[in-house]
Amino acid sequence: MAGPTPPALTGGRGEPARGTFASAVRGGFGLLGPRHGRHTLPADQVDTLTLPIGDDGVVIGADAEGRPATLGVNRPTPYDILFIGGLWTAQILAFRAAATGARVAVETGRAGAWAQLVQALGVGQSGMTVHDVGRVPPQGASAGSPVLVVRDCGMRPPRGRVVSAPWQSVLTVLPYLSPVAPRLVRQARLVGVQRVSPDEAVQIGRLLGLTGADIESLPTLADGVTLWCADRDRQYVMTRGTDAETGLLGTARRMD
Repeated sequence: MAGPTPPALTGGRGEPARGTFASAVRGGFGLLGPRHGRHTLPADQVDTLTLPIGDDGVVIGADAEGRPATLGVNRPTPYDILFIGGLWTAQILAFRAAATGARVAVETGRAGAWAQLVQALGVGQSGMTVHDVGRVPPQGASAGSPVLVVRDCGMRPPRGRVVSAPWQSVLTVLPYLSPVAPRLVRQARLVGVQRVSPDEAVQIGRLLGLTGADIESLPTLADGVTLWCADRDRQYVMTRGTDAETGLLGTARRMD
């Protein structure tokens, strides 16, 4: 048998207070909340409505205007990146990729140079593993577990056993221009170039179709600055380490 109606919802004689309860409940949707005016926008102002949405991915630094520059490494399609530059920037990219949830597998002949980063990140989900050249096992990349493979294999990296695939991007690091660079440039969807010699700048400019101004700028780039090239897009990016990254890897440098 149902109990008595709660006093707060009754009138003075034990009957439901029609001015409160009956008018506050509608069709089973509960009590009405505060009433606010509707948000409206005149039709002639619709074109002014914008949302500050940019590309997602790893923040790799700031562009010439000081805006954040991002690199999307977690992709549903194969993605190859060639980076001609210093180990410091490559490690910053790997560190930040892991921070976005990617597993990082490093193929390298200098495991000692990556040991401190592995210790900081740990091994496993959103961690880092280091493998000898030619010894990277299948990574089992998926949308829920994307992978970045970093190939730090010197001037003449052999063809990798583990290649780019859906949700598995490959970053190949060259300390300087090498005889295998033309093949890697043709294969890459994105190429990053740091400070190089004038002769190398001319060769890189020919491979990437750079303007004379870009070719002249390459030998003068400051530490931490990279010219990123994709198709016909060109963007200079300055990468600066956070306090945690600087404490772990030191300050930006081109030479290792």
